[in-house]
Amino acid sequence: MLGLFRKKAAEYFSPEEKKLIVEAIQQAEQKTSGEVRVFIESRCRLVNPLHRALEVFASLKMEETAQRNAVLVYVAMKDRQLAIYGDEGIHSKVGTAFWNEEVQKMLQQFNRDNHAEGLAQIIREIGEALVQHFPYDVKGDKNELPDDIVFGK
Repeated sequence: MLGLFRKKAAEYFSPEEKKLIVEAIQQAEQKTSGEVRVFIESRCRLVNPLHRALEVFASLKMEETAQRNAVLVYVAMKDRQLAIYGDEGIHSKVGTAFWNEEVQKMLQQFNRDNHAEGLAQIIREIGEALVQHFPYDVKGDKNELPDDIVFGK
């Protein structure tokens, strides 16, 4: 009976908000060979959301990009936990301080209940970092990972 009242992860965003997030991913990736994915779930199974982000990153096979420049934005909605995990290619360029700053910006937006816009803003900023270090290659670039939002349980 209690299950009837639990909000499904996919219902955290309206269709318009989902569209906003996916469009931010697509726009961010238009100018870079980098890849961005968003993973949303209700609760973080691990104590540290960064560890969970790494687990999700591996399960989505995001380390298989040619330049190791994929970025995962992880959100556990009910636990209010966030993490951003960048593969070794992009992480070596921007460092931990960049990811921590982006998480803080996301938290500020989330604290104002601006979840979709907060995600879209961070995705755009990640895209700017990817463009700076991994510009779009007209001859050889392809979309290596899907642009959709992944919803966990």
